[in-house]
Amino acid sequence: MITKRIIPCLDMTQGKVVKGVQFINFRDAGDPVELAKKYDEQGADELVFLDITATVDNRDILLDVIKRTAKEVTIPFTVGGGIRKKEDMQQVLRAGADKVGVNSGGVKRPELLSECAETFGSQCVVLSLDAKRVGNQWNVMINGGRTDTGISAIVWAKNAVKLGVGEILLTSIDTDGMKQGFNIELTKAVASVVNVPIIASGGAGKLEDFKDIFQQGNADAALAASLFHFGECTIKEVKNYLRDNDISVRL
Repeated sequence: MITKRIIPCLDMTQGKVVKGVQFINFRDAGDPVELAKKYDEQGADELVFLDITATVDNRDILLDVIKRTAKEVTIPFTVGGGIRKKEDMQQVLRAGADKVGVNSGGVKRPELLSECAETFGSQCVVLSLDAKRVGNQWNVMINGGRTDTGISAIVWAKNAVKLGVGEILLTSIDTDGMKQGFNIELTKAVASVVNVPIIASGGAGKLEDFKDIFQQGNADAALAASLFHFGECTIKEVKNYLRDNDISVRL
C-alpha cells in the first residue's frame, strides 16, 4: 500500500520563515534550517521550502539556505520561488534540493516545464499551483498570489502534466491559513484529471483535516505550516491519528 505523506512547509522571505493568512499578513516563524532539522527529527516525510517573494522582488532564490539545509536533513525537500529558467532549477538542485517547484515562471512560459522535465527528469519538477475561486471556477494565481491569470486551475494542471511535471503542489488561497480544513472540492477536482501525485496545501487546522483530505480529496500528501511551526500539533500526532483511522503512513 502506498503511504500518505505529511509535509511541513516553510514559507520564506528574506531568509526567515513566515506564515500568513490567504497570502498576506505574515508573521515570523523562525530560522528555516533549524525548523527543517527539527521536522526531519520529528518524522516528516518531506519538506517544502517556498521563497514566497522571490518572483515579486525579481530576485534569485536563497541558495545558501538550501545548501545549509542539505547538510542538516536526510529527507527529500522541494524548493520553489523565482524559477524562471532551466539554469535556475539546475542551481537549486546542485545546492542540494531533491525537487524544484515552478509556479509563475511556468505559467508565463509553459515550455519551461518541458525543458526542465527533459533535462532533470519529471520526478524533479513540481508544479506549484496556487488557485483561488473566481466565479464558477478556480483560477491560477501567480506572483505570490497577487495576479489572477484567468486560467482554469483544472486546465492548467492537465496541461502541466502533459508538459512533464511529476507532481503538483496544490494550494488553495481561499483556505490558506484559515485553519478550517483543506479545500477538498478543489483537490478532488484536480486529482480526478491528472495521474501524478497531489500535495494538498492550505487550511489544515486539526487532525481530522488530514484524514478528510486523504479520504475525500484523494490527495497523496498533505502539507501544513502554522500548525507545526507554532506547536499546535506534531507530525507524530498527525501520523498516529491517521494510522488509527486506517490510513497508511510511514511511522
